[in-house]
Amino acid sequence: MTLLDIAEVAEKSGLAPSALRFYEKRGLLEPAGRNGLRRLYHPDVLRRLDLVACARGAGFTIAEIARFLVATPSDAALRERMAEKAAELEETIDRLNRMRESLRHAATCDHVPLVECPDFKQAITATEAGHGR
Repeated sequence: MTLLDIAEVAEKSGLAPSALRFYEKRGLLEPAGRNGLRRLYHPDVLRRLDLVACARGAGFTIAEIARFLVATPSDAALRERMAEKAAELEETIDRLNRMRESLRHAATCDHVPLVECPDFKQAITATEAGHGR
């Protein structure tokens, strides 16, 4: 198995080496060893970084992600947090879908001014309602 050095992981992941070292300090990554002063990683570190990026994008904190990476099925508190986050994401997805449809309508609407279009106003109101306003 060919190991990747930190520069290769940084290039392939789009992350700075300092971010990789930060993730290592926080327990998200574990190097496979060193070549001189350079950290070496197994190639599967790229999948782990994809998971970390996805979780960060979903709003999980670094601490939550670190905990998730070592979780067992018996971690009831973490499972509850995951269910809460899934519900939050569902609300966000619904709101973004409504916003997308509003923008699609606005892109083809001929009403002058656009913001007074009844369909646009209705879509925006639905979007704001979905955001808890």
